[in-house]
This record gives sequence, C-alpha cells and structure tokens, in this order.
Amino acid sequence: MIRLHLHLLSDSTGETLENIAKAGLAQFEGVETIKHFWPMVRSQGHLDRILLEIAQRPGLVIFTLVNNDVRKRLESRCHALGLPIVSALDPVIEALSRLLGQEAIARPGRQHILDAAYFARVDAIQFTIAHDDGIGPEDWEEADIVLTGVSRSSKTPTSIYLANRGYKVANIPLVVEAPPPRSLFSLVHPIVVGLTTSPDRLVQIRRNRLLSLNQSPETAYVDQEAVAAELAYARRMFSDHGWPVIDVTRRSIEETAAAIINLVNEKSPKDTRA
Repeated sequence: MIRLHLHLLSDSTGETLENIAKAGLAQFEGVETIKHFWPMVRSQGHLDRILLEIAQRPGLVIFTLVNNDVRKRLESRCHALGLPIVSALDPVIEALSRLLGQEAIARPGRQHILDAAYFARVDAIQFTIAHDDGIGPEDWEEADIVLTGVSRSSKTPTSIYLANRGYKVANIPLVVEAPPPRSLFSLVHPIVVGLTTSPDRLVQIRRNRLLSLNQSPETAYVDQEAVAAELAYARRMFSDHGWPVIDVTRRSIEETAAAIINLVNEKSPKDTRA
C-alpha cells in the first residue's frame, strides 16, 4: 500500500480539482490517499500559511490559480521543496486560447457565476425531488426525462444526478399489481427511459435494503421468481411502448446518466448542458 498526500489548491470552491483528482486516482490501485483541500486561495499571505502545512506533509500538489503572483509563489516554493506540482487546467485553457484566438479571463470561480444555467439547474433539482417515485403525474409532461423501472433499479439516484446536470426528471416505479397512470403512455416532450437489471443483482440490493430497515429479508419482495416476473413485466412494457432500455447491472450511476444524456442528445441534438 502506497501512502500519498495530495494537496488540492484552488482560488474557488475546489470542486473542479476534486473531480479531476477523483478521476485520476480511480486509475490506480493500492494507494492510500490523504487529501488536503485548500479552497479560496487568493492571497500570498493565505498561500504562505498553506505552504507551511504542505512542507510538513509533502506530496503531490495540484492547483487551479489564476492570480499570477500567487501561482508563481506556489510553483517556486514547491520546486524549492522538491515537490511535484501540476496546474490542472493549463492544457485545456491553452488549447482553447489557441483555437479561439483569445486570452483567457483570469477570474477566480468564473464557472460558478450565478447565470441562467445555474438557476435552471436549481429549478431542475427542485422539480426532480418533487416528482420522485411517481409523484405529480400532472406535471410529467414538463420533464426532460422520465425514468421508469421496478423498485430499486437506481431510478432515484440517477434522477438526482441528472438533475444536477440541469435536467428535469420524473421517475415512476413499475408495480405489477398497480399499473402506472395512463398519462405515462402519452407523454410528448420528455424522453421515457426504462431501467432494468439482473434478477440476482436486484434480489441482493433488495435484501440489503430490507436488512438496513431491520425488516425480514424473506418476503415476496426478494423472491427470485417474483423478481424475475417483475423484470419481465417491465421489459414487456418498455418494448410495447418503444422506450429505450438501459441495463444498470454493471453500470455506476454516472455511467447510467451518461447513457441517458446520449439518448436525450440524439432526440434533441441542440440540447447540450454543462
């Protein structure tokens, strides 16, 4: 097991750095990472206090700093300490600058400006929370995406993830004994996507859910044959209505959401969201 101190310095919230570091670390095994987050670094005085901490816990330094003086001081001190240092966004910004023929605007946190897209994302999150688990069928036509599938097929977490990407999402459970409202089958604006999974995986997830609620794990809810029948019922419905289907058995929430976004873009190619 390799132990690594990872210092993430940002002149904004540090969200971008955290995502980059997470993506990079996912490619390595056997690493114990100790992350040190240093957000809102905008002065040399603040940086000097952080450098004292970095010197005591040396490791890889990754940064996004637009203030040239602060940046140069960080690079100089890290080089003096013999520490590896990476500017996370430099290659992207330099490539964009060459392509667009423009100098980048050195403004910290510019991606977090409260613009129309920000408020649209907030609206999407509110809509999605209000239309979880089949709630509010009268508003489903306003959704961008409608997810449907049997219980515990990742509908809610996928909906929330998509909402954070700016999509209004409603999700509807499919229950053999209680068919969904007929309005589901006449939606025009939203794309309806069916989520499915393997019976074995679904039984496992449902058992864990029951155990977490201190309920008996031996019910029809986790019966192998009953679960297989539920999934078959859902697949017939997906097929009958021509809805695209995504198997979430071996997909993460992020991968499922990416596949759904691709479907949305195929339906409306101009709809591109951050």
